[in-house]
Amino acid sequence: MDRRDAPIAVFDSGVGGVSVLRALVRELPAERFVYFGDTKNAPYGPRATAQIRALTLGNLRALDARFGFKAAVIACNTATSASIGELRAEYPDRPVIGIEPALKLAAERHPGQTVLVLATETTLREEKYAALSARMAGICRVVDLPCPELVEFVERGETDSPALDAFLRDRLAPWLDGEAGAVVLGCTHFPFAAPALRRVLAKGTELLDGSEGTARQTRRQLAAAGLLRGGDQKGSVEFLSSSDDPAATARMLALFEQADEEQDAGSANEVRSAGRSNVPEYGETGAMLTKGF
Repeated sequence: MDRRDAPIAVFDSGVGGVSVLRALVRELPAERFVYFGDTKNAPYGPRATAQIRALTLGNLRALDARFGFKAAVIACNTATSASIGELRAEYPDRPVIGIEPALKLAAERHPGQTVLVLATETTLREEKYAALSARMAGICRVVDLPCPELVEFVERGETDSPALDAFLRDRLAPWLDGEAGAVVLGCTHFPFAAPALRRVLAKGTELLDGSEGTARQTRRQLAAAGLLRGGDQKGSVEFLSSSDDPAATARMLALFEQADEEQDAGSANEVRSAGRSNVPEYGETGAMLTKGF
């Protein structure tokens, strides 16, 4: 098989990385994507760094053995912080792209203002983020705000509810008067809570995440390696989960479709979910979900 036709692995601890996947599909509509969410072990945020690293490396090895991916996108800030160096050492022959909080962009757009960084405990404590935060501290006032509960809201599919609004009002209470110029969504789960965040934050507060930048970087690295797939080919997405619960892949697909509707995507790509046999079907029988988008 032409190596350009091999898939791109997109990895997250759960469903949150779908926010990155949707940016990747918009940027690279001819590519084949395999999305894997380690929902059985989610959330990663409270885990020790060594455990996060072991889970991430183990899952990428399994994906490579099964699919022989040509590139990997770590669509999880926590997993990137804990293991990106080890992953690049493991796969020196292909692009491995991570994601980091969009703090540099926020600082550039809001100099002298307060910038809140919502993320998991692991992302905020790791050396990679600490170095970034220290560099930006001379440009804006950086306030770190661990928000592990928000991951759990998104994992269970609760992205628009009175309970979520109440939680956000409580967690963000000191900054609801408009003091913050921007809020950095430093976990890939958090963009799915953006409508709720906009409801509770002061009008004009900018929400920023790193998904679009990650998608552009993926394109650049694939092009540099000569691995871009032909633009006239039909792309596809397949969803996989480490959980035995068929609802896990159904939630991934639902979030992808939600994003699809929001972006009014109109390509003829194929979306698949390797869920269990009782997952709702789209035009086919068996365990495979397919639809056009």
